Amino acid sequence: MSKPVERNYADALAVCDPVWERMRNEAQEMAQSEPALASFLYVTVLNHRQFNASLTYHLAQKLGNTEIRAMQLREIFDDALKASPEIGEAARADIVAYYERDPACHSYVQPLLFFKGYHALQTHRIAHWLWTQGRRAMALYLQNRISDLFAVDIHPAAKIGRGVFIDHATGIVIGETAVVDDDVSMLHGVTLGGTGKETGDRHPKVRRGVLISVGAKVLGNIVIGEYSRIGAGSVVLHDVPAHCTAVGVPAKIVGCAGCDTPSHEMDHIIGEDEKGAGV
Repeated sequence: MSKPVERNYADALAVCDPVWERMRNEAQEMAQSEPALASFLYVTVLNHRQFNASLTYHLAQKLGNTEIRAMQLREIFDDALKASPEIGEAARADIVAYYERDPACHSYVQPLLFFKGYHALQTHRIAHWLWTQGRRAMALYLQNRISDLFAVDIHPAAKIGRGVFIDHATGIVIGETAVVDDDVSMLHGVTLGGTGKETGDRHPKVRRGVLISVGAKVLGNIVIGEYSRIGAGSVVLHDVPAHCTAVGVPAKIVGCAGCDTPSHEMDHIIGEDEKGAGV
């Protein structure tokens, strides 16, 4: 009787990864329907056995330049995902978040190929790993490249959970001591910043399931409670309780969040009965 063939973790992922399997099928269909993109789709997706390999290749190709070539960056990215499998797992969860919450996203493969918010977020995950390993110069270099290429500025020390959706992404700023928990959604122009020259723990803590609308500014070491909602253009300077909506400049609590899961519902409309109800 022959000895069973042993598979390592990477081989297992290649055959037991429904997100990746769906992405490959979508890329194959796209290559057939748009032959001009076939070569791009093959080198980015179809030539790779695993999602992680596709991700690190594509990010390295985007971020590489004359200072650090794509091949060098990919080695760094591969090391990060190998040492911290949670990065790849979070990147998959983000793919699903984009597909489920963005009406302009029609396939799993689109965020990987085309969405700069997704690219910025995944590069930040690697930069954060580098920061935690003491490789702060390289982490800051990647922060700078993200800012230059994607108009997104996330400090590598910031902690970001999984299943996070950053729509459009232009103008996103997230400070050094900020924390963004799982299943958060935010739109372009959002700032999670400080209030001046204070040092230490000085940035917001955004809890699970929060929705932050276009252009909102959340400033200081404050807590945005789970499953709450921040209205477009608001300036939030104080804690927001869980399951509430905060709107205005400065922001005030105007009612409940309108649903159990605002980051999934993506409803930015403040009801007439909520306006002017601040305390």
